[in-house]
Amino acid sequence: MTSVKFLADEKSLFGFEISGHSSSDCDDLTGKIVCAAVSSAAYMAANTITEVVGDRADIMVDEALMRVVVKNPSQTTVKILEGFKLHLYELSGQYSNNIKIIGGAK
Repeated sequence: MTSVKFLADEKSLFGFEISGHSSSDCDDLTGKIVCAAVSSAAYMAANTITEVVGDRADIMVDEALMRVVVKNPSQTTVKILEGFKLHLYELSGQYSNNIKIIGGAK
């Protein structure tokens, strides 16, 4: 299962951490598709924040782990993170056996 934790302070979102795999085994086609959807959305959010908006972020990517922490997020970055959060909540509603959101109200 993929676990997603959104990072926020009293003001706004400033990052996210994704860990695990959505597929239960090598033959789990639905899990592979969900994993690809989550990964693609996460990379798009991270790349848009750093390369398009130009906000600085600490980004760590390892096997089954991606952590993005934005330093002083602009309003545009906060909106990108809110959109990413909404997208993953919708995916988790459709694929509750593959994605778990930890904390952070919708």
